[in-house]
Amino acid sequence: MRKVCIVVGSRANYSSIKSVMSEVQANPDLKLQLVVGASALLDRFGSVVDVIESDGFEPDAKITMIVEGETPGTMAKSTGLGLLELPTVFGMLKPDVVVSVGDRFETMATAVAAAYMNIPLAHTMGGEISGTIDESIRHAVTKLSHLHFPANQQAATRIIRMGEDPTMVHVVGCPRIDLVADIVQADGHLESPDWLEREGVGAHITLDKPFLLVSQHPVTTEYGQGEQQIVETLMALHELQMPTIMLWPNADAGSEDLSRGMRKFRETHQPEYIRFYKNFPIDTYVRLMLNCACAIGNSSAPLREGAYVGVPTVNIGTRQQGRDRADNVMDAHYDRCAIVAAVKKQLAHGRYPSNHLYGDGGAGVRIARILVESPLRVQKRLSY
Repeated sequence: MRKVCIVVGSRANYSSIKSVMSEVQANPDLKLQLVVGASALLDRFGSVVDVIESDGFEPDAKITMIVEGETPGTMAKSTGLGLLELPTVFGMLKPDVVVSVGDRFETMATAVAAAYMNIPLAHTMGGEISGTIDESIRHAVTKLSHLHFPANQQAATRIIRMGEDPTMVHVVGCPRIDLVADIVQADGHLESPDWLEREGVGAHITLDKPFLLVSQHPVTTEYGQGEQQIVETLMALHELQMPTIMLWPNADAGSEDLSRGMRKFRETHQPEYIRFYKNFPIDTYVRLMLNCACAIGNSSAPLREGAYVGVPTVNIGTRQQGRDRADNVMDAHYDRCAIVAAVKKQLAHGRYPSNHLYGDGGAGVRIARILVESPLRVQKRLSY
């Protein structure tokens, strides 16, 4: 039985690996080891660990590794703190393979710790292109990893061009699409449940009218511009005056700038059409995406899951610059007029056909099977 250690550090991490966790847990040839840390433990980011536990997963370890401040310096220090804590956990759990998810700063700490400890490292969602520091982290983790699980052939080709062994690169799809596919097959309808009013702050929102779903995060390579950027988005929403569900930003450098802009906007305009939330359970977020009139912001979710469900999307700014996308995405600069114009075009267009650019819903099953069957080795060499 191979021990598979999965490290979850944020709400995005969890949605990106939940189906793999389920398949590993259910496989008699694998034993799931779960480490939860970083923003997934913090209340102001929605206490994702509570959602993880309510879904039936019991963490083997919890790691506090966030240095407060949300600056480039604190991101680097948080990575260092993770690198101090993770080797102790890996030494205790003695995993046969560690699974690292995506491109966040806690992912970097996971990859370095596993590599130095001669633990085979598997990496999901590698080989993709995007803006911010995420792309650099993603490719760095690829070079530290031994087993690769890209979402599509384009990403796999980039990984191989980086000198990785083609026999260790497996196109499996994105595990996040697995959750979407399950919900779509189960209808995906979303009523206005009690939690809509019980959770969050702001206006009274119901889901029986067309509504917007907004999620905008800091761009680490544009640190210091976040407040100005979010104000343009908020003023666009103020002009549109549609029922809006909006998430607070993630824990990256510049998060406080965006949060400050959102708080000032609430105090100044007291919008009767926006309700703000820290976090949603994954299933709820997917259903919101399935039912919203348009998704707005710079999260990767409307580009990845959004392609599968065909949600009209307005992608703002540079955070997802260069990322593979389907026809459902329209780009806009940090400009309220451009954002309003793009949203109106997407509202007029309506839903798009489903596109399997990031997977067909079977990634978790494929990854678990490969984790059982694949040879695991720690010695690496350029393959070209």
